Amino acid sequence: MPHPVLPQAARYEQIENMFSSLRVREFRIYWVSMFVSLIGSWVQTMAQSWLVFRLTHSAFLMGLTGFLSYLPVSFFALAAGVYVDRSVKRNLLLVTQSCFTILALVLAFLVWTGTVRIWHVIMMATINGFILSFDSPTRQAMVVELVGRQHLMNAIALNSAAFNSARIIGPAVAGLLIALIGMSGCFFANAVSYLPVLAALALIKPRPAAVRKNQASVFSDIRESVLLVRHNRFLLFLLALVGLVSTFGVSYVVLMPIFAQEVLGSGAMGLAILMSSSGVGALIGVLNVARLKNELARFRLLRLSVIVFFLSAMAFSVSRNMWASCILLVLAGIGISGGMALVNSMIQLSIPDHHRGRIMGLFMMMFMGFIPFGNLLFGLLAQAFGVQEVVFFAALASILVYWPFSRRFLSDRQAFEERAYS
Repeated sequence: MPHPVLPQAARYEQIENMFSSLRVREFRIYWVSMFVSLIGSWVQTMAQSWLVFRLTHSAFLMGLTGFLSYLPVSFFALAAGVYVDRSVKRNLLLVTQSCFTILALVLAFLVWTGTVRIWHVIMMATINGFILSFDSPTRQAMVVELVGRQHLMNAIALNSAAFNSARIIGPAVAGLLIALIGMSGCFFANAVSYLPVLAALALIKPRPAAVRKNQASVFSDIRESVLLVRHNRFLLFLLALVGLVSTFGVSYVVLMPIFAQEVLGSGAMGLAILMSSSGVGALIGVLNVARLKNELARFRLLRLSVIVFFLSAMAFSVSRNMWASCILLVLAGIGISGGMALVNSMIQLSIPDHHRGRIMGLFMMMFMGFIPFGNLLFGLLAQAFGVQEVVFFAALASILVYWPFSRRFLSDRQAFEERAYS
């Protein structure tokens, strides 16, 4: 009879591997502080969405606010990536995180004094998006300086785990704060949540990284990275997949208050439960990626994850039962978060370090930069045809586009790596 200690030891080893990058001190300090800040950011996201709905009761203005929140990323993320490659990333993050703190305090004051207007919210969202253009590629590109390439895939998955854990906790906290102290408390809480990040950035010492010297023009550096992607079909497919998911898959989230209030009749607390359900699934999805040891299994898991996401979104769009909707959002979260974590890690493991800031700027442009166009489009179509119809047909169209290309490009890359491993 086999000794029972071996399976238990194997389980412990699997759990240890799942969190292997947290053994690195610099990443552990950074990760914990960023997790606190992400909770605050989700609190503000939920409060802002609810604030727009309460001020306007307009699906279009909700879509417009979401559009302007990410629109600057569409135009500036790639150029920002050039400056990421030319800058000390920790110093750049100190600037962006300080700016986020100031914006949250201003919005908290406007709501607290009762002087907030819809144009205030829209303007703040736009400025926030501009800062995000620099902040997001910097955070993505700095991970390798904290953990090295050995732990990079695990660290990316744990960063996604932090983000999605915050999606579980943040909406619940936002629902409670809105009910107890109002929306101004949510914005103030977000401002306070940035303080641990600023302290952590002052403490950590990332590994020395080559800073790209300012010898060429910004446009020349951009062109160099675009050509790199253009001549690498696998990278091109991954970035196109990110754009597809961001435009036609993720944008239903901006309409979640309408699903909560008008489709499911559950109000602010129901909105928090729905968003937390998606966060639970997302956490499961990225932890599944974090424990992944078989490099070749990434391709099968990516193909499955994207299909699960779109099918779950289609089913959610026609559901009128609160608990069924929560289960479907869990499945959608598993699919989208696991898929995007895999894409992120595949991209970062395929590019040279001196291109990392620009390629991650391009990644964020496709991921966040395409979201505003989806938000605006979904807001307009939902106003005309209804939220359920729009989400259903967008997910269906995405599957029809994704499946044939995934069979071609993912299968080719998988076959190439299988030959390399054999």
